[in-house]
Formats: sequence, structure tokens, C-alpha cells
Amino acid sequence: MHRLLAFFLFLCSAALVQAAPSVALYYGQAIPLQEFRNFDIVVVEAGHGHDPRAFRQVGGELYAYVSVAEVQASRSYYKDIPAAWKMARNRDWGSEVIDQTPAAWPAFFAEKVVAPLWEKGYRGFFLDTLDSYRLARQFDEAAQQQGLIRVIETLHRRFPGIQLILNRGFEIVPAVRDKIRMVAAESLFRGWDAGSGRYREIPAGDREWLLGQLQTIRQRDGLDILAIDYVAPHDRALTRDTAARIAALGFIPWVSDGALERIGIGSIEVMPRRVLLVYDSSESPALNYTNAHRFLQMPLNHLGYIAEYADVARELPAGILPDRYAGIVTWFSGGIAPARHRPLARWLAGILERQLPLAIIGDPGFQLDRAFAARLGLRLAGDNIRLPLSVARQHPMLGFEAPPLPNRSDLPLFMATENAGNPLLTVRAADRQEYLAGALLPWGGFILDPFALVEIPGSDQARWVIDPFAFLKASLRLPEIPVPDVTTENGRRLFFSHVDGDGFPSLAELPGSPLAAEVLLTEIVERYKTPMTISVIEAETAPHGLFPKLSPALEDIARRIFRLPHVEIASHTYAHPFIWDRNVSGLSKNRNREEGIYQLDVPNYRYDPVREIIGSIDYIRERLAPPGKPVSILLWSGDTAPDAEALRVVENAGYLNLNGGDTSITRNNPSLTAVGAHGIEKDGHLQVYAPITNENIYTNLWRGPYYGYERVIESFEMTGSPRRLKPVDIYYHTYSASKRAGLTAVHKAFAWTRTQALHPVFASEFIRKVQDFHAIAIARDQHGWLFRGNGELRTLRWNGAPPRLADAQGVIGHNPGPEGSYIHLTGASARFAVAADAARTPRLYDANARIAGHQNGPGGLGFALKGHVPIEFSLADSQACQVRADGRSLAPHRSVRHGDTAVQEFRLAHAAAQIQLLCPAR
Repeated sequence: MHRLLAFFLFLCSAALVQAAPSVALYYGQAIPLQEFRNFDIVVVEAGHGHDPRAFRQVGGELYAYVSVAEVQASRSYYKDIPAAWKMARNRDWGSEVIDQTPAAWPAFFAEKVVAPLWEKGYRGFFLDTLDSYRLARQFDEAAQQQGLIRVIETLHRRFPGIQLILNRGFEIVPAVRDKIRMVAAESLFRGWDAGSGRYREIPAGDREWLLGQLQTIRQRDGLDILAIDYVAPHDRALTRDTAARIAALGFIPWVSDGALERIGIGSIEVMPRRVLLVYDSSESPALNYTNAHRFLQMPLNHLGYIAEYADVARELPAGILPDRYAGIVTWFSGGIAPARHRPLARWLAGILERQLPLAIIGDPGFQLDRAFAARLGLRLAGDNIRLPLSVARQHPMLGFEAPPLPNRSDLPLFMATENAGNPLLTVRAADRQEYLAGALLPWGGFILDPFALVEIPGSDQARWVIDPFAFLKASLRLPEIPVPDVTTENGRRLFFSHVDGDGFPSLAELPGSPLAAEVLLTEIVERYKTPMTISVIEAETAPHGLFPKLSPALEDIARRIFRLPHVEIASHTYAHPFIWDRNVSGLSKNRNREEGIYQLDVPNYRYDPVREIIGSIDYIRERLAPPGKPVSILLWSGDTAPDAEALRVVENAGYLNLNGGDTSITRNNPSLTAVGAHGIEKDGHLQVYAPITNENIYTNLWRGPYYGYERVIESFEMTGSPRRLKPVDIYYHTYSASKRAGLTAVHKAFAWTRTQALHPVFASEFIRKVQDFHAIAIARDQHGWLFRGNGELRTLRWNGAPPRLADAQGVIGHNPGPEGSYIHLTGASARFAVAADAARTPRLYDANARIAGHQNGPGGLGFALKGHVPIEFSLADSQACQVRADGRSLAPHRSVRHGDTAVQEFRLAHAAAQIQLLCPAR
């Protein structure tokens, strides 16, 4: 009992110790607020439609910006302000200055300005323009200040619990210090001159006066101080330095651009996780098939970064700055259209000026002149290159999957010079002259054709010549970050299975010719009690579909499958479109069978994404699903390349989506070019890819050999080591159950999973992890790392010293993986520091179930596990602790050592349990 008492006293005392909150100010609307979610307080322009209640659910608090003594004509309440209350005009901002002395003003401000925001869920407010009365020619300072005090007192009476930040208003602070959260001031070291539109350094005299005011308030009134400075948005180094200078004074810093429309740096710094990939749409029929997406996004995802795309054939995006973007990559296979040469050159010059790292792959895309080459720190080669070429020197990152082999068509562009950065590849001509084919330079790096990637003639295979992970990290100067990992939870590789409904009505080539769907149910679904996501095609099973006579039997089988507790229900569409984005393919969405087979031949039906997606899910829910069991997943059919409109339909309806990606690496094609990305974004809508492709690819489009799907085991192994790139996903069609060889291959895949330490999940859980990968914000402060997401993705992969668990929040353990440590998170947010000499404390080593609750302290460790199969978990450094499960003592199944770590393994017969460790005090 004394250990439990000490444990809970520790938790209570820890809750009382609160550091100063991290604060950000963001008045724009182009950046999703999820990128600010690591901050405790974010001050926003409430008119931009933010949802403070939703933001509060992920741990932060939105404060609404409100101007007390100034109002612009665009405000809804402007027309209700009596003319007599307007005492001056601020020409820099185009606003009217409001007299604070009228008796009716505090109530007006409370009801007209604050009350509507309070109704929307705001509980914190940033009160600005408190000193604006000084813009008037005549004013009674004492009366104005008393008016401001009445405004604040009125807000406290009218809105109990209201939180206020004052921007300046230093003179009234002693009178209201018990009613405000903190005091803010602008331009301590660096400022923004709205009149001239320039950033400037604050004169020493002005800074010393302001510093004196702020220090007095902090010491006299015991309030936190928020110092807001302004730096040009491209200058992250100066932004970071200014924030550090403010923090060194003991103030809360926020340093951003003059309009407060960027992600600045405060007491924490958000790590940019977006990389913009610039491609040429004329090189491929769709984004899905470009080199940038097929080959480059997977390495970026694995490094923890989100890929965005910009088509050079369109206007390239403005506002690409280092607050959100870690870098830019261009990949062209040849020269782009001449009309785009100059715009691309100008755009790239702007990227270099804004100091964003740039990587150039393949061809620069346009004819470089001497001036642009010089800007890159390079010298053009000229036209007199004497063939043949040979490799003179190569960096270790070359020869990754294939050796660098010069050819006669892709000639080098640059001379090899002594000051050409860090050369990656130097080639030598017949006259002994040397040329540069790749290098790392202060602005980034480049690797020219054919030394990035080569395609194997006569096949659809390719090989990396350069190590894409190493090249991206080096050229974009990507820092080591804790990588959000969608492959793993609690140290174990994820495992799920999903089935596309194709072939549900097929007759199996087995005795009695049963329906393939019946064979699927009896031989696979009922045999393996592990999470499965199974779908049907409405046109194959419905009475109004293609097989009305078989429909009663088919629907009965579907109902029996969907009743099983380990089965999750999905739709594989209504008419199984074979081509989703028919505009890209040069087709009309309304073309029918006589013009080409683009879906199942449903009479009198024309493609409609709403009917395919929403209609098919409604059919399954109404006719096949047990009452109350959700149907929430759409499994893409055919080419699995939906356009943005189809993705929008799914997302707006609140459904999940999966399929595509075509990861099919095997020993016959042992290349990372055969491993797909996490998914693809189109117009802001995310398609989630299946981790591993289905049996259709392994069986030559179901032409044989029908046992070919057994090679999926090679894919599982090759995406698990030396890098864990994908979860295990047994993904196949119902028609695999129509042939004994196909069934045997599926059985072999399931048998292989039983030899592995895996973490079973449903497909929906994996999909939400990929969505969370795109939503997570990672930040760092002087103590360590901060992480905040939606709570679905629970693993960070970290190639460094392990987390210090004694003072970590939201971290329950870690274990070694192929590329560092997997850090186990307990929920949506985490905070931890790392230390090579961190004290060994009892921790979760691994588990095949999710953490459903967690408490940690010096007296022990408590957590709940909830999974889908009987629980297996391991504890590290817990030999001295007593372990209980649901209140009963639990003995380890066995004890082992992993390196210098002692690990105890435990098993339970059920899928949920409350685990408690009682450990002796240290």
C-alpha cells in the first residue's frame, strides 16, 4: 500500500508543477492549425473559421485575437458603434480608435465582441490595441486607463473562467493582475514597420525601456511575459536566434513574420515535415506514375516526411518557406516545355534566395546558363565532351542497387572543379577531362541522369543507382527527428488482412463446385481468428446486380462472414471501376462497354463516384451488415488510382479508403523501387495505399501460376529488414478461394505470420495511422522532443540515445528495431528527452495489443492493454517488480536477454487486461 500511495502522491505533485506555456500567434488561414498543435496556446484570428473545441481535444487552447481600442470597418459590430466613441484613426492599419471612457462601452464590448466568440467555444482572448488612445490628439490618460480596467472587470463578471492576455497596457496591470494570464509586448529585439513594410532591429534605447517594463511586471506582479518579435520569414537562423535571446531573459518568445501568417519559433520549434516534389505532368499519364511519386515518396515517408507535389506545367506555388517545408526536390526525365523554362528558373532562384534546401534529380529541366550555374557554385561543361565516359570517383552512396554506368546520351553538364562542394560522382572523358555528375553543395545537391535510377530494358523493373535515403538526407540537410512510424505499435510489426470482393460468385474448382465465397468463409475466415477486413462488390451480390439467381446464397454467405467478430466490413464498390480517373486516361466518364470496358457490365449504368462509393456502402449496411456494425471502408478497385473527386466523396462522407501502391518487392525484383509510399494526396485528399500488393500481381494477373501468391512471404521479409518499411498485410481477392493452389498460398501466408512476433490490427486502424502520419506535429525545445497527433499512430522510430523515461510524458517504453529504437507512445501526445546514460527503469518492451490507459511513477507502472487476440507482452528491467494482471499475480512465460537488457515475456488467454507493476523504491 505504501508504494501505491507514494505513486499517486508523485502524480499529484507532478501535476502541480507547471512550466510557462508555449505560445504561438497565427493570424493567417493558409496553414492548417494541426501544425501548431504542440503549442499550449495559439492566438488566432477567430474570423477565419477555427474550431476551438476541436483544438482543445488535442491538448491545446485557441485564444481569439480581439482589438479593444481599435476597430476596422470589416468587423460585424462596426456599424453599431456610435460616432461619438470614435476618437482617432490609425492610418497604418486603416482602423478607428475607440474611446474607452463611455459608460456603455464595457458592456458593448462584452456582448458584441466577446460573447459571439464565447459561444463558438473560445475561452481565452488576446486583448490588443490597449494603448491606442494615445493616437488621439487629446485624451485623458487616467480616464482611458480606467475604461480599460472596466472592460476587463466586465469580461470577468460576464464570462466566468475567461483567460486574458494583455498586449502592453503596462500601466493597468497592477489593477488587473489577478484577472489576466500574461502580458505581451512586441518588438523587443526585432520589429516590423508596417508603414515602410520593412523588418528592423530595435534601437538599444527602446529595447532597454521595454525590457525594464517587462521585468518590472514579472517581478512585481508575478505574471508570465510573452515577447513577440518579427523577422523575415525565410530567415530561420535569425528567427531561431531571436527566440533564444528572448527565452534567455526568462520570457515566453514568439518570433514570426510581420503579418503573423507563418509558423514562427517560440519556446518550442516546430519541425517542418513537408517536402515539395516538382515534376512534369507531360512525362506520365497521371501523378501516380511519375518518378517522383513511384520512387521518391517512399524514402521520404520512411524518413518521416510528407510529400507534396507541384506540376511544372502549371503555375508553381508561391509561399514555399522553411517554416513548413524541409526542402524542394525536382525530378525531370528530360527538358520541360520551353515556355516553362524561364518561370522555372525564376522560381528556383527564389527557392535559393529563401534558403530552402534544393535537390535536383535527373535533368535540371531547362537549359542552364553560366549565370545560373555560377549561382549554384558550378561551371558549365560545354559541348566538346570526348566519349566514352568512365567513372573516375564515386561516393559510397553510389552503387546502391546498380553500379553507375555512364552512357552516350546523358552527358554531364558541369566541370569538375576544386570548389565543387562534396562530389558524389566524377566521370572522366577520353581526353582525361573530368566532369561532375553529382555533388552536395551549400544550397543542397544534385545527381544527374543516368546516375539516380536506371530501368532494366525489357522489363518493368528499375534499380536505384544512388542510395535515396542517404541522398535525400544529405542534400536536403534533413535533421534527425523521431520518425512517426506506421509499421509498428508497441515494438511489434503490425499485421492485418484484407480481401477485395472480386470473385464472390465464382465456383471453386473443388469437389461439389462450391461458391468461392463459401470456401473463403470455411477455409480461411473461420480458421484464422485474426482481424480481417472483407468486402463485396454490390453488382456481384445484390439481387439487382449481375447474378440475381445466385444473390440469395451470396448475400447469406456475406451476412455470415460479416457477423464474425474478427471481421471488419468494407465495400469494393458498386460496379468495380477498372479506371477511376478517366479524364487523365483520355476517356470520358460516361463511356460505356461498346467504347471500352471500364467497369462491370451493369446494364444502363454510367459511372458515378457517389453511386460507386456511398451507394455501395449503403447497400452493405442495409442488407448485409449486422445491426449496429459499421461499414466505413472503401477498397479501391481496378487501377486503384482514384481522382481527387472520388477521394473527396469518400472523405466528405466520413469513410476510410485503402488500396493501391503496388508494393511487390521479391527476390525476382529485389529493389526498393518496388516498394510504394504510404499513400498519395490529391487536392488535399489522401488515398491510403495497401502495404503489400495482392495475389493478382504474383500470379501474372491471375493467369498463373496460381500458387504465385506464396511469394508474398518474400515481400513480407524484404519490407521488414534491413528496414522495416511496411506492415504485414495478407491482401487477396475472393477468387483465390476458387483454386486449391490459390488457397494453399493464402494458407502459407497465414502460417508464416504465426512464426513472427506481430501486432494484429484491423485495416481501419492502419488507415488511421497513415492519416495521423500526415497530421502529426513534431517540435523540439531546449529539453527534448514534443509530439502531438490524433492518437492513432503510437510509434516513433528514433536513431539515437533512448528516451529518458523518468521524466517522459506519454511514453511507456522502447525496444530496438532494424534502424534504431521504436518508442512506444500511450496516446495523442508525448514529451521526452534522450540520454545515453539514462537510468534503467521498468518499461514495456513490446506487446501485441494497444495501450488503453497508462500511469507511471517511482513506485511502479500501470497500464491497460486491449487487443484483438490473446495478449502477449514483455517487460524490460522489471525483475525486481511484482507483476499483476487484473489484480492477480502473473508469472513470466519466460525470461530472456536482448543484448544487455533483461526481458520478461508474459501471456494471457484473453485480449484485454489491466497490468500493474509494483516495484521497490529506488
